[in-house]
Amino acid sequence: MSTLLLLLITGVGLGALYFLVASGLSLIYGLMGVLNFAHGSFLTLAGFLGWEVGRRVGDGTWGGLLVGMLVGLVVGALVAAITELVFIRRLYQRHIEQVLVTVGLGLATVALFEGIWGTDPIRIAKPAWLGGTTDVLGASVPNDRWLLIGAAAVVLGLIVLFLRATPYGLVIRAGVENRTMVTALGIDVRRAFTVVFAIGGAAAGLGGVLASVYYGQVSAHQGTSLLIYAFIVTVIGGLGSLAGAAVASVLVAVIQQLANFYLGGTGDLAVVLALAAVLLVRPRGLLGKAAAR
Repeated sequence: MSTLLLLLITGVGLGALYFLVASGLSLIYGLMGVLNFAHGSFLTLAGFLGWEVGRRVGDGTWGGLLVGMLVGLVVGALVAAITELVFIRRLYQRHIEQVLVTVGLGLATVALFEGIWGTDPIRIAKPAWLGGTTDVLGASVPNDRWLLIGAAAVVLGLIVLFLRATPYGLVIRAGVENRTMVTALGIDVRRAFTVVFAIGGAAAGLGGVLASVYYGQVSAHQGTSLLIYAFIVTVIGGLGSLAGAAVASVLVAVIQQLANFYLGGTGDLAVVLALAAVLLVRPRGLLGKAAAR
C-alpha cells in the first residue's frame, strides 16, 4: 500500500512539472491559436540562467534557489515576449510558417546552449530539505515533489485570476473572440497577445528551474524532452484548455509512474497508448471544446 501511495504522490509531483510546461502551451494556443515548438527553449535557457545566478547567491541554499526561480520567471517571460514580437507577430493565421519558424528556433537554440554550456548535463546542488523525504502513511515521499505541487497550484491560480479578474484578461478573452471589434474600440490587442506569450514563457521558465531541482541536473536537451510530454498533456487535456492541461498532467504522470514500476519500465509506451486512445475516442481531448462546423 505504501508503494502505491508513493507512486501516486510522486506521479502528482511529476505531473506538476508537466503542467508548468504545458500551461504556457495551452494558454498560448487557446487564446492565440499558436503552436509554439520553441517553448522548450524558454525552459532550458531559464534553467541554465537560474542555475548560474542561483549558485552565485548561494549554491545549494534556499536563497540561491528562490533567486534562481525568480530569474527563471523573468528570463522565460522576456524571451517569450521577444519571440512573439520578432517572429510570431507577423505570422498570425499562417500556421505552417509558425511551425517552421518555431521548430527552427528550437533546434538552433539547443545548438547554442550546447556551445555555451556543453553537451553533458551539469549536476546542481539543492537545499538539504529538498534532498530528504517526508513520511506519508508509510511512504517516504521526496520533498522536492511538494515544492513542484505547490508551485503548479500557485501558477494555475494566478493564471485563472489574471484572465478572469483583470482588465488585461478581459481584453485578451475579447480579442480572441473578435479581434477586429476590439481593435475598432481603440484597444491594442497585439500588446495583450504579447502579455499572453510572456505569461506562458514565465511558467515555462519557472518549470525550467524546478526541472533542474527534480532531475538534479540541467542540460541543453532538457526543454526538448519535457516539451514532448507537454504536447502530449496539451492534446490529451484538450488544446487550449488550461483545466484540461492540469487534469491531463496528473493522469499522464501517474500512468507513467505506475507503468514504469509495475510493467517493467514501459511508462513512455503507456503514455503514448493513452494519447492514442484519447485521440480515437475523444479527438478534442478530455476538456477541449468541440470544433465549430
